[in-house]
Amino acid sequence: MESQGAIDGATTRRRAASVLFGIGLAVLALDFGTKHLALQALEGREPAKLLGGLVYFSLTRNSGAAWSIGADHTWIFSLITMLVIGWILWTALRLRSLPWAVSLGLVLGGALGNLMDRVFRAPGWFVGHVVDMISVLEPYGRAFPVFNVADSALVCGVFLAVFLELTGRQRDGSRLGRDGRPVTPTAPRERA
Repeated sequence: MESQGAIDGATTRRRAASVLFGIGLAVLALDFGTKHLALQALEGREPAKLLGGLVYFSLTRNSGAAWSIGADHTWIFSLITMLVIGWILWTALRLRSLPWAVSLGLVLGGALGNLMDRVFRAPGWFVGHVVDMISVLEPYGRAFPVFNVADSALVCGVFLAVFLELTGRQRDGSRLGRDGRPVTPTAPRERA
């Protein structure tokens, strides 16, 4: 017969995995939908200006990273992305932290969104160009790289992961103190 702790642990792992994969799928669907709309509405047109020029919708295709860095080595981004996705899937088997599930779900969805472009879009398998459409301050990414929903999710997920690491929150649901040792919860104090 299983102990209550083992049952609670399994429930916590299932909940964390559900959050991770739910967020990942939501980001992937939103990214796919916005890229489809951008291709339909922006192809062959001038950038659309919003918020007085703070944001532009400007369709670009990027074979590299931000500002097309590494444009001649697109396959490397596909390989790195597949390794990251593999690590997230491996981590999901042990994950018990909901904040980490959110972080990794954002990264998973963003990584899958851009990987789908690199695998299936022109000019060919694993060298496809990522569809980007959001530009800040300038219409063609001169002030800041043109990005998409997947990129936004990746950045938010990574920032959240860094915050969780810096505050000692572990993927297994535990927490480290300032001295690097696990923090044990204290019993609530009785009121006098």
